[in-house]
Amino acid sequence: MPEPITMAVMGGGLTGLTLRFARRGFREIKRALDLLGGSFLLLVLGPVILFFAVLIKLTSKGQAFFKQARVGKSGKLFEIIKLRTMQTGAEKATGPVWARRRDSRITKLGSFLRKTHIDEFPQLINVLRGEMSLIGPRPERPFFVNRFRREIPNYEMRLAVKPGITGLAQVRYKYDESLADVRNKLTYDLVYVKRMSWGMDTRILLWTLRTVNGRNAN
Repeated sequence: MPEPITMAVMGGGLTGLTLRFARRGFREIKRALDLLGGSFLLLVLGPVILFFAVLIKLTSKGQAFFKQARVGKSGKLFEIIKLRTMQTGAEKATGPVWARRRDSRITKLGSFLRKTHIDEFPQLINVLRGEMSLIGPRPERPFFVNRFRREIPNYEMRLAVKPGITGLAQVRYKYDESLADVRNKLTYDLVYVKRMSWGMDTRILLWTLRTVNGRNAN
């Protein structure tokens, strides 16, 4: 079992960092926009999600939707929802590992879903639940969070805000393939935590729309 993530892990400076860099009123309105935007997108993309859920059931064994524990704001655990892109029980023999390019565990349909990011669409449900935001640092698994907080200084500071479906690190840097990649992406995540604002979220949204082309998808 992974070591649980708790507020004790995160240290006393986290609240101060959050309050210091928060834009007045932005976080409250950001939640309202998450609800409005998430509801609209789920309404529009719902048929797409259901269509590919049926295709997943028809082309491979297992459930269409994949749920996995992730670490959210302030270290709170939640279950992320995605369309399944790997074979059922893909990590049974290996334990938690990063997906690789040309990963044999990924189904043919799953490869397409990852390249187009359609597998991420069900996370809109996590947004409506309040577990995620449309924009923020990507949520990581407890196993990796516990590893990274031991090996990378200030890693837990990215937990000061809600995780997002897309984020600054995702649109400005490539997919994680090494610990060095995680360190580099943390720099972007901490920039977002410190500077999150209307302008920042708008730029990330525009960058996301321009970069959803299959590049760096694993």
